[in-house]
Amino acid sequence: MKACWTVKKGRRAFLRAAAATVVLGGLPFAARAAAAAAGKMKIGIVGSGRIGGTLGRIWANAGHTVMFSSLDLEHDKALAASVGPNARAGTSREAAAFGDVILMAVPYHALPQVGKDLAGLIKGKVVIDACNPFPGRDGEVGVWARTKGAGLASAELLPGARIVRAFNAVGYARLPEAAQRQERYGMPIASDDAKAAAIASSLIRDVGYEPVLVGPLVMGRHLIPGTPLAGERGPEEIRRIAATLK
Repeated sequence: MKACWTVKKGRRAFLRAAAATVVLGGLPFAARAAAAAAGKMKIGIVGSGRIGGTLGRIWANAGHTVMFSSLDLEHDKALAASVGPNARAGTSREAAAFGDVILMAVPYHALPQVGKDLAGLIKGKVVIDACNPFPGRDGEVGVWARTKGAGLASAELLPGARIVRAFNAVGYARLPEAAQRQERYGMPIASDDAKAAAIASSLIRDVGYEPVLVGPLVMGRHLIPGTPLAGERGPEEIRRIAATLK
């Protein structure tokens, strides 16, 4: 019981500190947030499948510029052409170098190699981690990530990146409809970096969700399909559920 109380107390302290950092982050961060609000973010998409392709299209339509990348450059070129002038295609290294923010949306078993290939390019950058480990698909890497916790595992595989775990527990088919709905659902996110979480939050709002910071990356273990935080819920319900988790 004491251990559980300590975990919850630590999470509450993190959330208070995160809120203070967002409010008092200073002019450099404020300038970046203003740029995001004005639709001037550059976003590198590493993995332009269902999640990456869908989010890239939404962000490009919202005024951001995106670069799609995957193992199939011709697919990415066709995707970029279908999206319009705010989209382009390149290699994963080009996308990582291009983006102020990186969306990581690859199968989890690919993440160790992606982390090695992009080392240095993603260091210090905000990386939105939309990757989910599935042992049946991802083998030993998936088993290890589930045991360690998806957020902490991603941080180990992508060293130096400012990771925000998001878009993990909502199906990609729901994303294009979000902005048109009368009710705004919450999007649970986890991060150890409050400023990175605030930057990611502006992009989440562009998709049509209200970001809900549920805690540090250790809470990323709950941001996968099949957990109590999976699916679409209102922001307050997400906060209530998150408060019961550790």
